Amino acid sequence: MVQPLRLFNCGSRWVFISGLVFVALLAGQFVEAAGREQLVPILAVKAGQKPMGTVAYLMVAFEERHDDTGLIIHFGDKPGRFSPLARISVDQAVRRTARSLGLNTDSWTVQLSVPYPGVTIYGESLSAMIGLSVAALAQGEFILPDRAITGTITADGRIGPVGSVPLKIAAAGDAHLQRVLVPEDRDPGDGEYPLPFLMQITTVKSVRQAYAALLAPVSRR
Repeated sequence: MVQPLRLFNCGSRWVFISGLVFVALLAGQFVEAAGREQLVPILAVKAGQKPMGTVAYLMVAFEERHDDTGLIIHFGDKPGRFSPLARISVDQAVRRTARSLGLNTDSWTVQLSVPYPGVTIYGESLSAMIGLSVAALAQGEFILPDRAITGTITADGRIGPVGSVPLKIAAAGDAHLQRVLVPEDRDPGDGEYPLPFLMQITTVKSVRQAYAALLAPVSRR
């Protein structure tokens, strides 16, 4: 029987997800394996009569080659896939993040995959999370599994604004994330942010600031 579709938005466009997608496989949200891999959260929006935020996960794998022929990014098309817009925004984010942190991408190979059958990831707001995750893996570090950022990476190394941030923050709270980073520059269409219990909301302006916040311990007051 064909499963009904649910719609998710990672920016300004929709992600189509079958009814079988959200299963217990995401219980292990952090993966360290040979070649440096991590399952990272992205904040999105579920479409419908009443849009709702959601948290999904993408697999990011990094390898440093022995040549310097340039950055290679492989976008998997199974089980799910990335739209052309998502591919472009992620490619730009990886390059811009590395440049902002003084890293050389000439020997990097990055593999990205969507672990959901029949899913296409659209939009740009996942790109900051992917760019920063790749930069961490390149330096032998891992972004803590209870952290996420929504936003883009601009050409001058800033965290660019995205929409539906209040919905995404609410979803992050439901998913028990401990810290969510949001762009300092707000989308004019967004209202006030919710403040989920036991979660820190951190506004960030630059790649360097975002990178430090994603790896720093959460302060307890």
